[in-house]
Amino acid sequence: MKALFDQASRKASKMVTRKYSTSFSLGIRFLNADLHDPIYGIYGFVRFADEIVDSFHQYDKARLLEEFRRDTFLAIERGISLNPILNSFQAVVHKYQIENELIECFLNSMQMDLEKKEYAEEEYKQYILGSAEVVGLMCLRVFTDNDRVLYNQLKPYAMALGSAFQKINFLRDLNADYVEMGRIYFPHVNMSELNENIKSQIEADIEKDFEEGLAGIRLLPKRSRLGVYVAYIYYRSLFRKIKKLKPKHILQERVRIPNPQKVMLFAGSYVRNSLNML
Repeated sequence: MKALFDQASRKASKMVTRKYSTSFSLGIRFLNADLHDPIYGIYGFVRFADEIVDSFHQYDKARLLEEFRRDTFLAIERGISLNPILNSFQAVVHKYQIENELIECFLNSMQMDLEKKEYAEEEYKQYILGSAEVVGLMCLRVFTDNDRVLYNQLKPYAMALGSAFQKINFLRDLNADYVEMGRIYFPHVNMSELNENIKSQIEADIEKDFEEGLAGIRLLPKRSRLGVYVAYIYYRSLFRKIKKLKPKHILQERVRIPNPQKVMLFAGSYVRNSLNML
């Protein structure tokens, strides 16, 4: 039965999410129950593409990514894939009418990671658009449940929030990206000369994105608002921790939030949401 295979595919996406991201998994639990599987489906797809370009160094990554792109659109065209992650994702694409343009934009950013080590201003914006902002839009399709008026209203806010999250990821992962892989995402920044002034400029840019993103969270439907707010609070906490560190420290180690602290943050988020104190 196809229904049984689809169920197994959804469980595979859930398993991938929980294996790769405890923070994201915890955040999903604060969404309305019927939103869990669609968001797992999106995360599994995004995670696998990202793994190709970031982890599979002993393999032909360009070929793997091209095959993944081909198989993604074949799955969407056919309405099925024997790759359970893509089978789960295609079902979400069809149910929530996620545009192929968003998927292409995301995969194009993954392609950039194969080829580029340093980013100019426009390339940096294009990369963030594809790697983060359109992922936010895929999730927004689910959160607004095909309400196109609401989707269009919240679009800029979702993009700003995705942008903030990605820029924080860049700061958090400076050691892995720059030291281990030689990538420099921030334009016009010489990492060997990273100082407080440059770091402060990057942080000011993130603050603007955060402010716009929070305004959009307040407008989300109740069934999705808390889960997105939890993600916001988690990244806010990461950001506060990063802001306290000297540039040399974020180049030497990955900034983390301990699991017990995450639980406390999420509990506080639940209370603030319940009291309409976002």
